[in-house]
Amino acid sequence: MNGLNRRGAIAALGGTGLTQYILQAAVAPPEAMAAARNGINVSDQLLTGLQSTTDALRQADANHGSGNLARAATAHLRVLLRLLKEGDFNEATGRRLAAVTADTAMQTGWYHFDSGAHSVAHNLLLGALRAAHASGDSRLRAGALSFLAIHGYSAGNPRDAITAARTGRQIIAGRDAPALHAMLLTRQARGHARLREDREARIALEEAQVLCARGRGEDDPHWLYWMNPGEILGQTGSCLLDLGRPDEAARIFAAARNTLSPDETRTRAQFLSRAATAQMRAGDVDGGSATGHEVFSLVAGVRSARLDDNLALMLSEAGRYPSVGLAQELLERGQAVLKERAA
Repeated sequence: MNGLNRRGAIAALGGTGLTQYILQAAVAPPEAMAAARNGINVSDQLLTGLQSTTDALRQADANHGSGNLARAATAHLRVLLRLLKEGDFNEATGRRLAAVTADTAMQTGWYHFDSGAHSVAHNLLLGALRAAHASGDSRLRAGALSFLAIHGYSAGNPRDAITAARTGRQIIAGRDAPALHAMLLTRQARGHARLREDREARIALEEAQVLCARGRGEDDPHWLYWMNPGEILGQTGSCLLDLGRPDEAARIFAAARNTLSPDETRTRAQFLSRAATAQMRAGDVDGGSATGHEVFSLVAGVRSARLDDNLALMLSEAGRYPSVGLAQELLERGQAVLKERAA
């Protein structure tokens, strides 16, 4: 596991280098695990507790966003990295330790990304991919690639997102994991949509919908909790918005509304803010403004830089209609909310 300490080399990867790194993850064999002699005893009970902490942070993120979690998750990850370096474990326990580390690094990278720290997130996600590789669990490798795909279509190169998602599907080709395949297809579709590749995006989304309808498979991982019809619809609406088709996007977001979990406040606010933008772009300014007010009733206590970006985009759209009273009311309320959130 010495490879996990090569942070300089990992941080230097990007562009073509990132694509090569992703492709290598699909074909290279897992590394051998080596434990320190007379180190910290790594027991199954300890690993179960550490995994429980990662799972609890993941649920908190779904409800309240990542803004308050990045620091705690980073501290948790440091404990795991120390165990990898100084722990006393056999081969099987070492693989499990690498798996918990990979899952935690993925989540920590995501929390930093959702908080707006894109470079930190990128490095953590590459480290997660390496730890997942050492664990021998192809689903974790696919998971790390799925988060790298989000980074690609949101803050990097959308073509990298497509490559990462496709490679993830290749890695899990022999697994009964329709939900994981569907999730990767939505990431691929988002990359295509950012590149305005309409046909390719729709094909990926249609396949994702079919796979999601099958339900969870025997090999779908426990950490993939968010795949459901509402997620597929929300991602489809997001793609259509990027493709410049607000009419279609607004209809899809309307269909998604009743399928989104009320407990996942951040996700619901994200999709509804995009729905409001789509409605206004499609000409339904009053409807979009009403949806926008609904969004602002959800965001108190949710800390997410990505959500703030969507709120700002929604308000920018409302600002295009100075003569529409409801849009201006939304703009005034939204500017006050964003000022408060920034403070």
